[in-house]
Amino acid sequence: MAAPEAVFQARFGTAGRRFSAPGRVNLIGEHVDYNDGVVLPMAIDRRMHVWASPCGGRRLSVVAYDFGEEAELDLDVPVRRTGTWRDYIAGVAFHLEQAGFPLYGACLLVAGDVPAGAGLSSSAALEVAVGFALLTLAGHKVDLLALACAGQAAEHDFVGTRCGLMDQFVVAHARAGQAVRLDCRAKRFDLVPVDTRQCAVVVADTGIRHRLAASAYNTRRQECEQALAILRRQRPTLLSLRDVRPDELDVATTELDPGLARRVRHVVTEIARVEAFVQALVSGDWTRAGALLTASHRSLKEDYEVSCPELDALVAAAQSVPGCYGARMTGGGFGGCTVSLVAPDALETFLHVVPPAYEWATGRVPQLWVVMPSDGVGETTSE
Repeated sequence: MAAPEAVFQARFGTAGRRFSAPGRVNLIGEHVDYNDGVVLPMAIDRRMHVWASPCGGRRLSVVAYDFGEEAELDLDVPVRRTGTWRDYIAGVAFHLEQAGFPLYGACLLVAGDVPAGAGLSSSAALEVAVGFALLTLAGHKVDLLALACAGQAAEHDFVGTRCGLMDQFVVAHARAGQAVRLDCRAKRFDLVPVDTRQCAVVVADTGIRHRLAASAYNTRRQECEQALAILRRQRPTLLSLRDVRPDELDVATTELDPGLARRVRHVVTEIARVEAFVQALVSGDWTRAGALLTASHRSLKEDYEVSCPELDALVAAAQSVPGCYGARMTGGGFGGCTVSLVAPDALETFLHVVPPAYEWATGRVPQLWVVMPSDGVGETTSE
């Protein structure tokens, strides 16, 4: 198959402009973004690319290069929830216009190497890259927060996943060499250096694909809302589960049934782990950082119940390698990927040992990537 830029040229008769946005791995802080928590994702060096040119009118002509499909989308009559990749594009365009950014017709080709369904935010990368392209073609100065919010709204209204803002935010705002410490309540962030010369970040894909809109993801969010409503009977000033302090957990959870108590315990302890993890990164304490990853996975498995046997097997395979500081599932759960911190001198062994160990346990062959913290969305002006 011809290269994406050649296909765009042949299909639309112009070279177009090239935009891209990265996937992301969440180092720690899982399922707390929609509870107003603090998270620590980083963009990775796998990206979704969009070639784009203005076409006039109010229609988007889109080629989905990786699927070998095309679609015509009407900006004036957006169709919700087709259950296809079209929903992400139609949704982000609709919500950008709702936010006050008029758009125009465009020719688009999307292609990328962020694995779909692996928990690496391929959907957020698509939304943010397409939104950035459409805003730029329409002559708008790009408001990265508004762009991220439009992507989140697209997930809610057009896809059916009630996600938090974390994925779209980091895909928009990330910087090379840094993780993004995001306060999801204040929508403020700061950058935390990640020195991959001192510790490698390895993402491993279980090969189990999830569909968050059809999974327990939305149920978990509803459970958090239910728990908050119960806790507010005694503490009406609670704004979110973030406001429950760790030292209040034992008292607070006595008001809840055991399932809801476990959900709250995960949220509260995970937010505390994020802050401890940031301090470990700053001080270069990789042993402490790894222990926090491992504790996060245990909480996600036992308290939040979003892991699966394959994720657990892949974490166990990683932890069996000397020099692996820690590992956990990352992303929404029920499949997808793990993230591990590995000492550089143990990396070769890790990459050699983990795949057969996981295959022996599950019968599946994982994919592993050593990832680098990368820049967020932007336009590629030269090769």
